[in-house]
Amino acid sequence: MDLSIIIVSFNTKKLLKDCLASIFQNGFKGKLEVIVIDNNSTDGSALMVEKDFKDAFLIKNKENLGFAKAINQGIKKSKGKFILLLNSDILLKKNSLNSMVSFAKKKSSLGAVGGRLLDVDGSVQGSCFYLPTLWRAIINSKIFLKYTPQGKSPVEVEVISGAVFLIPRKVIKKIGLLDERYFLYFEDLDYCRRIKKAGFKVFYFPQAEFIHFHGASGKSIPQQTHQWLVESSKLYHGKFKYSLITFILWTKQKWQRVLIKN
Repeated sequence: MDLSIIIVSFNTKKLLKDCLASIFQNGFKGKLEVIVIDNNSTDGSALMVEKDFKDAFLIKNKENLGFAKAINQGIKKSKGKFILLLNSDILLKKNSLNSMVSFAKKKSSLGAVGGRLLDVDGSVQGSCFYLPTLWRAIINSKIFLKYTPQGKSPVEVEVISGAVFLIPRKVIKKIGLLDERYFLYFEDLDYCRRIKKAGFKVFYFPQAEFIHFHGASGKSIPQQTHQWLVESSKLYHGKFKYSLITFILWTKQKWQRVLIKN
């Protein structure tokens, strides 16, 4: 098996259907498997996969286990030399799978690679992060925002978005699965941090393009998703650093509002 694509599904039936269709129509030249983990959706997502995508392997959870734990379920079932973690709100553009896997095969130091994310209108969406630290919060709070590297060439970055996240199996064997303490959010930052500590590199590969309907799964439960974000941030930074960083960013935002008014 050349490539395993793992998708976690939670109440995004229409988007998931379009995502799966774009995968099977993408013309991947190697041997491909698609694994969908449904986190107890109530919108008929699982039934749709069973009916319309018989070539996909479906895992139906009886409760919402969160993103990281569900992804790990898929990884344990997968057989591919490369594993692509893909959000259900992604549409693959032409030749994206072939070009990304081809790039990954050529880089022995590669720990993970992500592609160029696009909005529906074709405009470029932020696809990368810098690793957030207390010092970076002090010197430049804008460094906490998503960004897109300039130019058309592949480039090494610190963090790629978990929406499209390709990992060689050899890397997973060395550093392990995703940290299941992250229910949602920060699992991509945590994994990229672990990749770099293990001596591998993270790459942004703009030649592979993906349309991203950002945040679709959480739109119906904004308060809950915000709580997951806070909990994951505390886990990633530690409670003390989280409090300091939050205070610094809040103070800077408030000061900027004062300057704008004056």
